[in-house]
Amino acid sequence: MAYTVAVLGATGLVGSHLIQLLESRQFPVKRLKPLASQRSLGNSILFQGQPIPVEEATPEAFEGVDLVLASAGGSISARLVPEAIKRGAVVVDNTSEFRMHPQVPLVVAGVNNADLDWHQGIVANPNCSTAQLMPVLKALHSAVGLKRVIISTYQSVSGAGKEGLEELREGLTVDMNNSLRHAHELETLSDQYHSPQVFQRPIAFNLIPHIDVFSEADDDTYGYTREELKLIRETRKILDLPELPITATAVRVPVLVGHSESVTVDLESPLSPEQAAQVLRNTPDVVVASSLTDYHTPRETAGTDPVYVSRIRRDTSNLQTGLNLWVVADNLRIGAALNAVRLAELLHERGKLAPVTASALVTV
Repeated sequence: MAYTVAVLGATGLVGSHLIQLLESRQFPVKRLKPLASQRSLGNSILFQGQPIPVEEATPEAFEGVDLVLASAGGSISARLVPEAIKRGAVVVDNTSEFRMHPQVPLVVAGVNNADLDWHQGIVANPNCSTAQLMPVLKALHSAVGLKRVIISTYQSVSGAGKEGLEELREGLTVDMNNSLRHAHELETLSDQYHSPQVFQRPIAFNLIPHIDVFSEADDDTYGYTREELKLIRETRKILDLPELPITATAVRVPVLVGHSESVTVDLESPLSPEQAAQVLRNTPDVVVASSLTDYHTPRETAGTDPVYVSRIRRDTSNLQTGLNLWVVADNLRIGAALNAVRLAELLHERGKLAPVTASALVTV
């Protein structure tokens, strides 16, 4: 069986990766429909050696579509995804719009595949920083149980799309040129040389502990960013651990591609670093460092599929049941496009790409 597949947001950074992966992984595509905004009309997408014109993303564009891979932003998904499923398509949505909806499964391939079986037209793809962490936490939880998780993320600018990449490149160029001209001035890298448009502060030669908007709710979430809350809430949903104590700090860093995470876990039972490494080596799509100096960084792991784990060591504040880990992955692949295509493959294998009856559609 082959499918008519629409990629919503086809001209974006994740959309282009989705199309490349559909081709390289030989997903059974009968017809590809690249969908984007009106300003992309006239462009073509190369797929299987053929240029395919980009179509405008309208409700009518989903007629006859079997599968939609959506990565065009939450507001666009909110408007168009219901239109797609009403016309008989199954949607794998890469935005945050439906992730926490109780009727929508939130799935990382290889972690909670069974949740695909109860979808009602939509499957949600988690946040990029969540997705790469799930195989690691799932493996450790299955081995001895999780009691608490602390995460600090170091997220690349590609998480903000093409605009994020361009802002870093422009900022680096501006700052380097001004540094060469004004090497004697201490304020060389001040904001006067580069006004950020995508990020809250200049990202070149900088770290920004602010991704998405801050919560101002009068509760325990006050002061957290929405990115941090996504990581907390999505982890609990995917692992089916609604009471798991977990906290997060998300930081944007001047890296092109690849998210890194410093992770501290408190386990239900003792697990040595060597035992933890063996558990993770037995986990599909996870690569564990072979030595202390064989740690992973986003530069050499970008463009590859696995989740990389290194620097596994005891937590000195909790020697019995605490471990620290360093987790790195390509956020455009396992964190977005690759997981979405893997979910499509699993839906195909499990016979779950058939249209959902109108009475069973999720209410969104």
